[in-house]
Amino acid sequence: MILFLLDFTNIDFDQLFGLNDETNPIMMLIWIVPIIIFVFYGQRIQLAITSGEIKKGIKKLEAYKTNSRNELIDYIKKSMNPKDDPTKKIDRFLDYFTIMPVDMDPNGIVSKVRHIVRAREDYSREHVKSLSPQTSDLELTKIQTLLEIATSLQMIYKVINHLYLTAKKQNNYPLILPLQMILPFILEEAEAMHKAIPAFKMGQPIGDGIGPMVVGKMMLDAKKESIAFQTVLSEIHYDGRKLFLLKAEGPGSTVGRPGDAVESIVSKNKPDIIIMVDAALKMEGEESAIIAQGFGAAIGGIGTERFQIEDIATKNNIPIFAIVIKQSVKEAITLMTKEIADKADSVRLQIYEMIHDNTKSGQSVLLIGVGNTMGVPQ
Repeated sequence: MILFLLDFTNIDFDQLFGLNDETNPIMMLIWIVPIIIFVFYGQRIQLAITSGEIKKGIKKLEAYKTNSRNELIDYIKKSMNPKDDPTKKIDRFLDYFTIMPVDMDPNGIVSKVRHIVRAREDYSREHVKSLSPQTSDLELTKIQTLLEIATSLQMIYKVINHLYLTAKKQNNYPLILPLQMILPFILEEAEAMHKAIPAFKMGQPIGDGIGPMVVGKMMLDAKKESIAFQTVLSEIHYDGRKLFLLKAEGPGSTVGRPGDAVESIVSKNKPDIIIMVDAALKMEGEESAIIAQGFGAAIGGIGTERFQIEDIATKNNIPIFAIVIKQSVKEAITLMTKEIADKADSVRLQIYEMIHDNTKSGQSVLLIGVGNTMGVPQ
């Protein structure tokens, strides 16, 4: 066998590629061809790379959508034991949509939104119950929440997929850029909703329930009465003050109707201050389960309940104080962490401190535990 050994040490690469000669055609091609490619096809190349990343996110959204639908149908079959197969009816529910009222004239828009949203909730509740009329209220609230999760995930998938396909159809890179920027945030929320399903199926408390948990502990030994739809009230005395304790009726998955409850309470017994306890989204870099105090109505949602409470407080000149427990989106709607649950006693102590600082003996306080009461009794 003959071995040929090539000696590359004597090759003059400068001469081969003409690095010292600006007119060398090879070097001109090396520099000019990429420039021509990027001038004419650069946007398409960027579109292809970006599309690949977005497509991976869309596949995740599709998996979340499909899994949430399947888990909802399986849970209904096991818990409600309906006579007929509920699949077609559930699929029809998942495609329901809500058209918000015209806002060209903002006067009276809040009452219109409240009416439409509550009508939708009542409609969903009654039609879910029609699958099995003997279903308990607790199971009904759990299924209704699972239905909302599945509906939201399906809508998110449809919207993101529509934006992606539209940009790709037009070969429009600038059109796909905003989608690339917002997709990580959307995936974070979608993943949180998907991971919330087991907690709601098992009836376990979620992070958003820390407000009702604090107030619920304070009303354990007190008499409870229904003050509004899925909302309960208790009266206790603390250091010469009368406390009105308000929360959604647990342990079902509901936020109640605190706006209607506040209106009823104020019309009969005007409190001197209102204190609202709720979960709040933390900022990036902040630690979870941090307690913060502030002013104003601490309540989320579409804004109708907040508007109603603020309107009542303004008309009756009642100051509103707030205590929030900060947490991430995922922590707010998934199984409550021990770190958040352990803050309940600290929050209660801050409530008593706030009552001492802002009221006198003989005055009254309305304390509202805001949030979903899944797994949180009273």
